[in-house]
Amino acid sequence: MQLTSILAIYFLFWVMSAFMLLPFGVRTADEEGIKKVPGQAESAPTNFRPGPLVIKATIIASVLTTLFVLNFEYGWLSAEDLDIFPEPPAQIGPRD
Repeated sequence: MQLTSILAIYFLFWVMSAFMLLPFGVRTADEEGIKKVPGQAESAPTNFRPGPLVIKATIIASVLTTLFVLNFEYGWLSAEDLDIFPEPPAQIGPRD
């Protein structure tokens, strides 16, 4: 697998991980007991810290990319292994 392909897969896993982690650990103004600014959304976070989010997303994306590349190299899991639908029945006669 080429390095550019690995970097593209890493980027996709990183973005997916970051978006999946966004809702965790968020506290609203009501939960913190802080007065809301006029026009502020009810669900707006009071103290968004992207640093821990970036670190967590980087770790998760690194692990997922490593597993993906190793699976690509060694073929642990293929598309045929994930096929959960049975074969369609054979056609008995011509359709009109």
